[in-house]
Amino acid sequence: MVFNPNFFNSEAKETSQENLLLEYLQQQQPEILEQIAQSATPDVQQIVAQNVQGLLGVLPSDNFDVQVTTNRESIANLLASAMMTGYFLRQMEQRMELDVQLDDSGLI
Repeated sequence: MVFNPNFFNSEAKETSQENLLLEYLQQQQPEILEQIAQSATPDVQQIVAQNVQGLLGVLPSDNFDVQVTTNRESIANLLASAMMTGYFLRQMEQRMELDVQLDDSGLI
């Protein structure tokens, strides 16, 4: 999973004033965003990809030439949704690992 730091452009300044998360992301170094994106496990990456595909609608590429047209606000909302899904899934993954460790230790 790779995060494209060039996703944000200078024209999005008006949106970033209204969206603290977007502003925060714009202030991060590309290396930090890349490191965070790479730390996602394959399971989290798969679920996020399926979520985004579900939001966009998926048709088989061998039978359809699919093009998606949107505006900046809608794609920013999609990005935020994917990020929140990723953070949620990572937290649940950590909880699952903790539950397994506690179960193995006999504490629960």
